[in-house]
Amino acid sequence: MKRFGKIQLVIWAAALSLISCGGGEQKADGQTTQEENKVKVKLALVKTEPVDQIENFTATVEADVKNNIAPSMPVRIEEIFVEVGDHVKKGQKLVQMDMANLKQSKTQLDNLQVEFNRVDELYKVGGVSKSEWDAKKTSLDVAKTAYKNLKENTYLVSPIDGIVTARNYDNGDMYSGGSPVLTVEQITPVKLIINVSEGYFAYMKKGMPAAIKLDVYGDEEFQGKVNLIYPTIDSSTRTFPVEVVLNNSDQRVRPGMFARVTLSFGVLDRVVVPDRAIVKQIGSGERFVYVYKDGKVSYNKVELGRRMAGEYELKSGVDNGSQVVIAGQSRLADGIEVEVEK
Repeated sequence: MKRFGKIQLVIWAAALSLISCGGGEQKADGQTTQEENKVKVKLALVKTEPVDQIENFTATVEADVKNNIAPSMPVRIEEIFVEVGDHVKKGQKLVQMDMANLKQSKTQLDNLQVEFNRVDELYKVGGVSKSEWDAKKTSLDVAKTAYKNLKENTYLVSPIDGIVTARNYDNGDMYSGGSPVLTVEQITPVKLIINVSEGYFAYMKKGMPAAIKLDVYGDEEFQGKVNLIYPTIDSSTRTFPVEVVLNNSDQRVRPGMFARVTLSFGVLDRVVVPDRAIVKQIGSGERFVYVYKDGKVSYNKVELGRRMAGEYELKSGVDNGSQVVIAGQSRLADGIEVEVEK
């Protein structure tokens, strides 16, 4: 019986030992599971750097001056002397309208001139009164003005040096208003109108250099300058128009071309982060960055500036010297604990 009792004691001791060992293993496994559930992330230290404040804009090239050539009254077109694409000089005759009215006006003017000369001679010797002289002089002046206006509307000349960009009629057509007979545009220089955010209003100066690229010429860069700054802000877009002028002495740039304009507003110290740190919020245009501190991450809304070779300038949202998450963001949420991978 004593032997049987000793055997039972040994069995019970072994069982207790196994139970004790099993409990220890469960505790250790629990700790391991908790550690494994933490999201693993990679971090990058960010700092403030001097950043060129460069902004890009798009625009359509426009002629510096655009003139529509047309008479001020309905009249038949006798002859058009130029074609689309022709270069013209200031004062060059472009169109001749029907001359019947002009000839009639010239005959009337000549007759009035003869009558006035006769009255003028009589007035000098006291043969007519001052009122008669004044009446004839007035009639002559009115006829001269009428003839001059009619002549300007019969011989249509170019008011500028430029290029013909549109011809809407043929010889013999009746001009009755609407489209002009011709359009002449001055393309030396050309201009571009860009809409600039109101935040740059105080920094915009007349004469500022502007770098211009045109899609048709690839990466070739043309140099222009700010020529005109409009004084008011559009309340709906919070922008203001700015005119940039391009000399275009070789006339390679033509109205209607699509252009990209780059302006520099100096240098500012900004926090710069890797582009891998930027998170886009689904369903909105807002951007965020996860910032790491004391084992946890916070979800910080940021305002982006320039993108620069794998990095972004931040205008706000992250402090200098912060650590930001650059890998593992897809499983993160604001305020959770994370494990940092080395």
